Amino acid sequence: MHMGLKRNSYLFTSESVAEGHPDKVCDQISDSILDTFIESDPNARVACETMVVPNHVILGGEISSTHLLSREEIERVVRNKIKEIGYEQDNFHWKTVKVLNFIGRQSPDIALGVDSSKEKEEGAGDQGLMFGYACGETEDLMPAPIIYAHRILENISVARKLGKIQGLYSDAKSQVTLLYDEEGLPLKATDVVVSIQHHASLTQAKVKEIIYPYVEATLPKGWMCEYDRLLVNPTGKFVIGGPESDAGLTGRKIIVDTYGGAAPHGGGAFSGKDPTKVDRSAAYAARYLAKNIVASGVAKKCLIQISYAIGVSRPVSIYVNTYGTGEVKDREIALAAPQIMDLTPKGIRIHLDLNKPIYSKTATYGHFGRKPDEMGHFTWEKIDLIEKIKSYLA
Repeated sequence: MHMGLKRNSYLFTSESVAEGHPDKVCDQISDSILDTFIESDPNARVACETMVVPNHVILGGEISSTHLLSREEIERVVRNKIKEIGYEQDNFHWKTVKVLNFIGRQSPDIALGVDSSKEKEEGAGDQGLMFGYACGETEDLMPAPIIYAHRILENISVARKLGKIQGLYSDAKSQVTLLYDEEGLPLKATDVVVSIQHHASLTQAKVKEIIYPYVEATLPKGWMCEYDRLLVNPTGKFVIGGPESDAGLTGRKIIVDTYGGAAPHGGGAFSGKDPTKVDRSAAYAARYLAKNIVASGVAKKCLIQISYAIGVSRPVSIYVNTYGTGEVKDREIALAAPQIMDLTPKGIRIHLDLNKPIYSKTATYGHFGRKPDEMGHFTWEKIDLIEKIKSYLA
């Protein structure tokens, strides 16, 4: 425990995991399969779950599409993704891993609630509650600890793939603890933890020496923790990693995927789910609204909850909390939200242009705080509602 903290200052910690973490391997495989289906059929219904263990990839879930892929095509997607991640270990190699495919078809009872007709609007594919959050701690309007936890691993990964560093592998985790002042603004890192799989020839001290410059360069100037507070492979070594050491499952890193614990989570995972699933699309919409509300100056911090019932198109409830930073009452923002954006599942998909193969990129280093691009990735990170928000909430 850190001594000497000023009254009302505090520490907050978030973690991230790299693309070679077993759970993230699964997220990437699930989203790659999703993208492959959507590329052929933008209206494909996909719920793809993946599990990895030594020498095996197990696929499950339900898919309904006008263009069904063969087992060979799906297996090719799996192997290509594992190769891209970089796994060529004896007990988990992209060439030799066994792919067990147990994917079935979507339940007609679920389809009955989702599909639209002349008599009714398209309904939500399930009940559930989703949260979106934004704050002014970073340029991306995200909580700072999760952003820097992601970027530390991402920058090390880029250097590794470019050959700038040797002997480090794709399975890695990070954890960043930031000191906040009395106003709730981050000041510096007090502790950083990085665990990264490495070649047996590298000592713990050598691994720390290799990654230290990347950690320091990732954090804002003056934010780096003391050298002995950068903990690298705290057990001493991390030689056996990936699915050889731990089983992985799709959807186990939901806090890593979102706000690093700085905001509530509704519980639904994202990866492997097509955008008719509100677990994913409504969480994107809630982030989009929260980010634009903060960007517009209506609030300095904003949490939005949206809930749905299966087969019902309109949200059951909308909740807003600006933590006392709002220029207008939270209730007014909640009432205005469905006027600012159509929050039906179909409305969200159309507004954010979600029926595209854009999901593989989301499966590593967070779904939020990313840069939208011309290919349609991360449309929910755009700041293009400011004038509309001001017109409703002026």
